[in-house]
Amino acid sequence: MRIVVHGQQAFGKAVLEKLLERGEDVVAVCSAPTKEGRPEDPLVEFAKEKGLPVHQPASWKTPEALDLMKSFDADVCMMAYVLLFVPEAVRDAPRFGTFQYHPSLCPLHRGPSSINWPIAMGKTRTGLTIFWPDDGLDEGPILMQKSCEIGPDETLGDVYFKKLFPMGVDAMIESLDLVKAGIIIKHDQRLEDGSYESWFKKDLAQVDWSKSADDVYNTIRAANPAPGAWTTVNGVELQMYDSAKLEGAGTPGSVVSVADDGVTVQAEGGRILLKRVRPKGGDKQPAAEWAAASGLSAGDQLGS
Repeated sequence: MRIVVHGQQAFGKAVLEKLLERGEDVVAVCSAPTKEGRPEDPLVEFAKEKGLPVHQPASWKTPEALDLMKSFDADVCMMAYVLLFVPEAVRDAPRFGTFQYHPSLCPLHRGPSSINWPIAMGKTRTGLTIFWPDDGLDEGPILMQKSCEIGPDETLGDVYFKKLFPMGVDAMIESLDLVKAGIIIKHDQRLEDGSYESWFKKDLAQVDWSKSADDVYNTIRAANPAPGAWTTVNGVELQMYDSAKLEGAGTPGSVVSVADDGVTVQAEGGRILLKRVRPKGGDKQPAAEWAAASGLSAGDQLGS
């Protein structure tokens, strides 16, 4: 079967590696254009190392882009982390069409920050969807879904790199096997309904210490490593990463203690132990180290 791999970053590279390990016939690799002054995408770099033809059109909405996809004479296109919109005519150019990976249990959490949101909402499960995309935003018939637990202390990085990334690579290969076997669409459930959530941006990662300790902790987990939850100390921004939830009462936003294991801050109905932070203009560092350097002490107020 002639395969086009369309994707980018480490996930796209991992899918391509798996295909080549299996001896699959990858006839082309497509990715977003390399930005001037930026390093080459890992997928593009790997594909070139393997001598595969690489194509990076700025848009897939042109007649030239459609002709390009048709020229591959492909049986299927596998979309592994694609940010550029690909219109129907291009998706349908391969004989069996195009299927795509999305890191949520669609139709829940459609959109670009699909891993952040369930963590921020305090959910205990998430998963991935392989589907046949249409012109909507993460919409189309579902081919396969797999789920996983969100541990009570797991961060965005934990859920993606330890679970959704390896599960997703395997699911892409399993989906290819289903296409090869003639199981083109597993069932007719579609993705139009449910939630479409936009980027989990910096403004959503600002911590409100008057909220419950659960809400604060979930925000920090959902934004670790990106975009980084944040608060202010004397009006200066401080990003927060590794943390833990503790019991205790007090005034929300007040520093309860500064110790070797970190800085404990009061939220509503509980406390947050900050273990690793990044001050504005600085590097990530142990919270205790930052506190000592900044002169932070018990009784100081965060978020004001």
